[in-house]
Amino acid sequence: MMASEEKEGKVDIPEIIFGHIGDSYEWHIAEGAVIPLPCILIGNEGMDVFMSDKLEHGKEYKGYHIADEGDYEGKIVNAAGERPFDISITKNVLELFIVCILLCSVVLGVAGWYRKHGSKKAPGGFVGMMEAVIDFIDKDVAKESIGHGYERFSPYLLTVFLFILTSNLLGLIPVFPGGANLTGNIAVTLTCAITAFIAINFFAPKAYYKSIFWPDVPIFLKAPLPIMPTIEFIGVFTKPFSLTVRLFANIMAGHIIILALTSVVFVTAQMGTAMCASMTVVSVLFCVFMNCLELLVAFIQAYVFTILTANFIGLAHNE
Repeated sequence: MMASEEKEGKVDIPEIIFGHIGDSYEWHIAEGAVIPLPCILIGNEGMDVFMSDKLEHGKEYKGYHIADEGDYEGKIVNAAGERPFDISITKNVLELFIVCILLCSVVLGVAGWYRKHGSKKAPGGFVGMMEAVIDFIDKDVAKESIGHGYERFSPYLLTVFLFILTSNLLGLIPVFPGGANLTGNIAVTLTCAITAFIAINFFAPKAYYKSIFWPDVPIFLKAPLPIMPTIEFIGVFTKPFSLTVRLFANIMAGHIIILALTSVVFVTAQMGTAMCASMTVVSVLFCVFMNCLELLVAFIQAYVFTILTANFIGLAHNE
């Protein structure tokens, strides 16, 4: 166990949990096995690029160090305690690249199979599974929710579904290249929600904007006080906000519960062999149960985000 996770012989559970679900400049594989990641900083004197192991254990390099406390705790700051423009390849960023590479490989692989075989041969195995997923998102989600003109939104909805699902599943794998809390990072879920906001509002017909700023309600509800237009306008932003919070909170909560259950083993290690052994069995059983539940949640959250986005797009295009 790392020294930072022990304080006066006691296990620091919050340090363990938030240290594992938070972003970092390195990727811990096991005790003593760490993958340093590139730090890319732009300061007053230009760009600095170096590996994160230059800053480990509180060391300073080129005037930069990782803050131990304050508003920038865990982030790289300069000697004055100020943040440079930081575009480093952190743990979550690397996981994002891994997810993109996996998705591109899968999609291009499936497309290559169809270019080779066409409709002469029924797909099986992995290609057959992917065909079922693609057909489900295209027909049962996009078409049913959006209706006429759904075809131009199907690629986006499929991309969102596969991205969230892959990120959720990789987050459940405790070893590299899994283990990063990608969809439990609100910046990632917010970005997904922003793409949904663009898809909903930037491609909507004129009737959609009329229903917002001059809805079909009694005149006293929209003039002289714009009661309904105000409510409708706020709804434009609350819809993607709800997508952000729902995905972030569910994935984050699952990771915290699993890590808390795992920490029971370390908490009871000093309570005697009998207590530690019995609680270890309980902890392992609950962790197995929670991982199975989180496996289900990974699919459900990807589906919920996609179906709600499709419904919001459909409402914007409702004639």
